Amino acid sequence: WTCFFVCAQKLCGTNYPVSIAFIVVNEFCERFSYYGMKAVLTLYFIHYLHWDKNLSTAVYHAFSSLCYFTPLLGAVIADSWLGKFRTVIYLSIVYVIGHVVKSVGAIPDVGDSTVHVVLSMLGLVLIAFGTGGIKPCVAAFGGDQFDEEHVKERRKFFSIFYMSINAGSVLHVINFASIQIVVFIAGSGLYKKSPPEGNVLVRVCKCIGFAIRNRWNNSKKSPKRSHWLDWAEEKYPKRLIQEIKMVFRVLVLYIPLPMFWALFDQQGSRWTLQATRMNMDFVMGVCFCVVKMLNALLILVFIPIFDMGVYPLIGLCRIKLTPLKKMAAGMILAALAFCAATVVEINVIKSVVEPPPAKESLVQVYNLMDSEVTVQFPGHTVFSDPLKSYEDPSGYTSLPLTGESQLYTVTVTHNGAEYQCGLTFTERTAYSLFLHTAQPGDTVCKLVSPRFNGLTFKKMEDIQANNIHIAWQVPQYVFITAGEVMFSITGLEFSYSQAPASMKSVLQAGWLMTVAFGNVIVLIVAEGAGMEQWTEFLLFAGLLVAVSIIFSIMAYFYTYVDPDQLDKIFREDTDDEKVESSDGKKNEAVSLTDMPKQTKM
Repeated sequence: WTCFFVCAQKLCGTNYPVSIAFIVVNEFCERFSYYGMKAVLTLYFIHYLHWDKNLSTAVYHAFSSLCYFTPLLGAVIADSWLGKFRTVIYLSIVYVIGHVVKSVGAIPDVGDSTVHVVLSMLGLVLIAFGTGGIKPCVAAFGGDQFDEEHVKERRKFFSIFYMSINAGSVLHVINFASIQIVVFIAGSGLYKKSPPEGNVLVRVCKCIGFAIRNRWNNSKKSPKRSHWLDWAEEKYPKRLIQEIKMVFRVLVLYIPLPMFWALFDQQGSRWTLQATRMNMDFVMGVCFCVVKMLNALLILVFIPIFDMGVYPLIGLCRIKLTPLKKMAAGMILAALAFCAATVVEINVIKSVVEPPPAKESLVQVYNLMDSEVTVQFPGHTVFSDPLKSYEDPSGYTSLPLTGESQLYTVTVTHNGAEYQCGLTFTERTAYSLFLHTAQPGDTVCKLVSPRFNGLTFKKMEDIQANNIHIAWQVPQYVFITAGEVMFSITGLEFSYSQAPASMKSVLQAGWLMTVAFGNVIVLIVAEGAGMEQWTEFLLFAGLLVAVSIIFSIMAYFYTYVDPDQLDKIFREDTDDEKVESSDGKKNEAVSLTDMPKQTKM
């Protein structure tokens, strides 16, 4: 039996169209597969492709950035060529192909490391074009299903839509990429399918270009106009000019927003790497995957809490919480999340030894001889001071290598006699070198690594185990999720509500491009800053606080508009033109002799 009844194309007893059920399930499946892949992407780069942390972080955010640049392409295709419905279908196929290519690239038996990298990157590019291209279409397509008078239901839809995104994130164990296409097509007969409005973006660009040229050519001769876009009135309709003005006013507000996403998207890179260096002992075998899912789980909890609890309570206090105020509050909460991450990072680095990068090993020396020894590595001064007998080493020392592995002839000086040991070191490995006497007058070098199984020795704790539990990451996830609810969901609905009918997908794409630029910021910092991780977290928190202040000032001067009023305004203008036309026909009957001779048209 079906779980709901259909009453005149509506979910029975509500104003919600039946078609939105298919749209919500489609988004759930798409996010299901996307987050399932992205959750382990940074670890995949580090442990499978053997990239270092900074390169892995950079590529992760480059991929995320591309996923949010491509919505502009999807919006143009939907609004000017295929329409939202067919755009979602075609780009979903590209998306599925990308997942297949990416999965093949992860099979160990398929080619060498170069093939794995090429297939992985090709798959990620296809996924980025697929998921990015449909992003602006699905949300706007869902909004199109509602009648104009059902504003409240449409606002609720965006919350439900966002919940479906995070429900897919929570359950990202199976790849549902292909199922999403089937579900979306299944509701085809129920959708309101708005035809493409023409090449909107090209029209907008031409209109802007003409206005700039016209103003430049006539600025000295003609009187000033109220807005620089009004210089396009000679060629373009007033309605288009007014719509572009509305879009521009919103796009200006978008300028500070990328900084929020620069912090938010580090959950999959810097925060994941932080978690791998923490104590992951959980009761009943629960692993750090729980923390990885925490953002999505909290979203499912926080959305109803904020919608039915927090916002109504704030309203009872007679505080007018506008969408832009919610977004500013969300920025502050995200900054607090990174302050919490800074505190955690400071405690984590106290007892964690960073693994060596490519072409480097870590080595420490235990002197088990009866007196001091001197250890020399040819071409390096890693152990320049004599090592006392039975003294605990101060820590691991970095040893540079010329390739993946290198043979060193180590010279050990003991009681004036020199002994040479041939030792092979492999990159990304930590070693302990034990010096001891097998018989009087002899010195033995024994190199021990985690991969060595031929030596029996007693357990020694040279570095205290890290006791910073991964649960300490929970506060930062609570703050960032609360910020996401106030910032992201509100911004999604704000973008739709302030967009003219013909440009909703374009403005949605503009909103998503703020995410792209946010990832570019992380990309630049990860590759160029070269600072310690805790200072980097603190830098991002400080920048976001500064940006939130700027955004609050901009929001104070913003005036909310109703795009639907454009229809009413220009309908009245059309009616006035008809009246004038009717009066003109009546006046044609007046004798020409009754008209002034010098009347100017």
